[in-house]
Amino acid sequence: MAKARPRTASDQAGSTDEDAMRRALALARRGEGRTRPNPPVGALIVRQGEVIGEGWHHRAGGPHAEIEALKGVSPEQTDGATLYVTLEPCSTHGRTPPCTEAILRSGIARVVVSASDPNPKHRGRGLRLLQRQGVAVVRGVCRADGEALIAPFSKWIQTGRPYVTLKMGMSLDGRIGDRTGRSRWITGAVARQGVHDLRRRADAILVGLNTASADDPSLCWSRRAALNPYRIVLDARGELPLQAKVFSDGQAGHTIVAATSAIGADRKAAVEGLGARVWICGDGPRVDLDALLAACGREGFLHVLCEGGGELAAALVRQRCVDEVWFYVAPRFIGADGIPVLGGEGWLLDQTPTLCIKSVCQVGHDVLIRAVPEGVEANVYRLD
Repeated sequence: MAKARPRTASDQAGSTDEDAMRRALALARRGEGRTRPNPPVGALIVRQGEVIGEGWHHRAGGPHAEIEALKGVSPEQTDGATLYVTLEPCSTHGRTPPCTEAILRSGIARVVVSASDPNPKHRGRGLRLLQRQGVAVVRGVCRADGEALIAPFSKWIQTGRPYVTLKMGMSLDGRIGDRTGRSRWITGAVARQGVHDLRRRADAILVGLNTASADDPSLCWSRRAALNPYRIVLDARGELPLQAKVFSDGQAGHTIVAATSAIGADRKAAVEGLGARVWICGDGPRVDLDALLAACGREGFLHVLCEGGGELAAALVRQRCVDEVWFYVAPRFIGADGIPVLGGEGWLLDQTPTLCIKSVCQVGHDVLIRAVPEGVEANVYRLD
């Protein structure tokens, strides 16, 4: 057996960089679902092995993570320090000044970055500027995690559309409800808590009319409206009862009805009178999903979570709108007369949409399978 190679100074530095970046990533996750149309970012300042500042981006228009980390830290402390940041610092004027200027003023000697800016106009610009001013730059520490963190932002920047996660809770035989339509609760309490965590990370939650009518969900994770994602209900003709929770729970301002031109003027006015919005997405009998996702992109939604029923899930899969699936599978059988996870007409075997499984883990008594469409290079969120 070969002897273990002694750890060198560079080995130790690499390990320290990864540990610090993991902390910065954990900070960044606190902002998920709240920063649109900006990405979540975390930052950490370390000097001589001691953390002297940390922060994350709280909201668009507010200070960036680097500025939050510099708050309350004197130039004497930051002189010669290392900044760890999950996304390369900005170098352009937007709603806030460029972070590169603050970094240079601080005397920070070294900047360690996880992910590059996905915007081709900005990629690498800030890092090159820092290097020209004598700051040492290290790229790609915990890169996979950093890129996974900003996957929704990357999709939005590159396509103008949100990252779509399809979440379904089902039985072991692929049923999301029994023959009476009852679906509460197929999965257990631990899985449901995981769904709440996923909702916290999303900008909007999408459901169909049947789910909104049958389950009457609020689709919230917090009592504070400002923290909750928007609720989007596909309702071509405006048939959802005005007493539904998404209209009557005090957070109607976070509700969007995706309709078509088939919705009557009176019904549209009634929905809007409750504080909700109506988006007209197409002229046919069904909501145009492409038009809806384009509207979500214009709104600045980075991440849309679909919690609809089998018909909506099948439509999204068929139109290749899904970037990632979360399937919570419960260890129980419902039977052939239950409601299938994907509705409508199926596919022939040689034409089936296929997925690449990214992770499988036990969640309480259930199993969570996370996957992306086969052939698509995609990073998925970490569970921690």
